[in-house]
Amino acid sequence: MNLPNKITVFRIFMIPFFVACMLIKEIPYNEIIAGVIFIIAALSDLVDGKIARHYNLITNFGKFMDPLADKLLVQSALICFLAKGLLPAWMVIVILSREFIISGFRLVAADKGIVIAAGIWGKLKTVFQMVMSVLLIFHFIHPVWQLLEQILIWGSLILTIVSLADYIVKNKDVLKETK
Repeated sequence: MNLPNKITVFRIFMIPFFVACMLIKEIPYNEIIAGVIFIIAALSDLVDGKIARHYNLITNFGKFMDPLADKLLVQSALICFLAKGLLPAWMVIVILSREFIISGFRLVAADKGIVIAAGIWGKLKTVFQMVMSVLLIFHFIHPVWQLLEQILIWGSLILTIVSLADYIVKNKDVLKETK
């Protein structure tokens, strides 16, 4: 397993610690620790991608697991935000549904021997969701901070829908039956 893939696996390994810090109030400085863990995990996504591209270490494992690690991290955060009352349930459902649809597409493609890498809209969606998550983890009570939260929440939702539509249009042939 190469270094970028190890970093991806490390990102997945960090998720339970992030969730515990988000939801267990008895942990001293739980939200600060959760924020630091989330930021490290989010930045590790940039690092593993840069290393993989720079040293030509792109693998099918990385193409599949890197976006999955991002989804697991963000989905865990979304569920924590739902539990804390920071996001409405319908919005979390829309975002999670997009991820399940894309995962289904990827499974069908993989069955046909096709590996589909993340597109630009999906990457932009992930960036918005990760920045939104950082703001919601710290959730400062200040008008400017709360405005930024709202912009990122709605931007994330819009990019979720746009990236889903883009993904379906670009990969519609994956669903065609072959004889």
